[in-house]
Amino acid sequence: MTGADPVPDAAPIRLAAPAKVNLHLHVTGRRDDGYHLLDSLMAFAGVFDIVTVAPAEDLSLHIDGPHASALAGMDPEDNLMMRAARRLAEAAGLEPYARLTLTKRLPVAGGIGGGSADAAAALRGLYRMWGLDLNDRTMLRLALRLGADVPICLFGRAANVGGIGETLDPAPPLPPVPMLLVNPGVPVSTPEVFRQRTGEFSRPYPLRDGPVNAVALANELAGRRNDLEAPARSLCDEVGETLALLADQDGALLTRMSGSGGTCFALFSQDAEAEVAHARIACEQPDWWVAHTHLVSDARALDARVDAEVA
Repeated sequence: MTGADPVPDAAPIRLAAPAKVNLHLHVTGRRDDGYHLLDSLMAFAGVFDIVTVAPAEDLSLHIDGPHASALAGMDPEDNLMMRAARRLAEAAGLEPYARLTLTKRLPVAGGIGGGSADAAAALRGLYRMWGLDLNDRTMLRLALRLGADVPICLFGRAANVGGIGETLDPAPPLPPVPMLLVNPGVPVSTPEVFRQRTGEFSRPYPLRDGPVNAVALANELAGRRNDLEAPARSLCDEVGETLALLADQDGALLTRMSGSGGTCFALFSQDAEAEVAHARIACEQPDWWVAHTHLVSDARALDARVDAEVA
């Protein structure tokens, strides 16, 4: 075995697993094995699940938090965090001793990479706890085996993402613009959305120059789109309702669906505008998940917020 043996009284490691946001998403092709090729500018939002990794004499997963019930019927062994732990242990040649805790605060199957972010946070925490020394290529290859969004979540920084998720080209600096994330509470099936996509494939259009403010970012994104938005709307009326409601908010510079849905977002210039929109939508749709947050280029900085919240 390699890596450190478990230390029962070691301090738990708490990490943020932030929402991933596809600021644009172009489907550029399809491989012979059925996987679609993408061109997407991916960043993060300042809202997150919390993943806690602690030493133990076996491997276990406990889930709590406001959205824990959505995962209640799942076999823990099918959870991406457990799969991540077992694959990392296999790569390192050790037994997967750890107690994993997921405080689920993000909606499930929402197009914001919640499960992928949780798995990536588990990889980061276990890597530290087990004292590993694996290279970046090995870690990113392991992440891709878990899912197409896991590499960017493990990378933790805004990037132009290509291929099926394995090509990560760091994006230019993005301004921390106010944003509203809204999920109508209806899970959207990613495989079904891709099956419903029709028409020609798009050309890659990566972001090369850093926008200086919210307006510049919105203008850059206006020339891009999410190719999965139309099929998602055809499968889920609530996606269209969410986009229409966001577009109706004063100060909304750009509205778009993230990933394969159904979470949608709006960018604003001012926090006050985003806060008013948050209050209005939360009042009109009390059962929806609505979050006023900010665009984040470096997700690793959010770990300090986890410590502050727990303290």
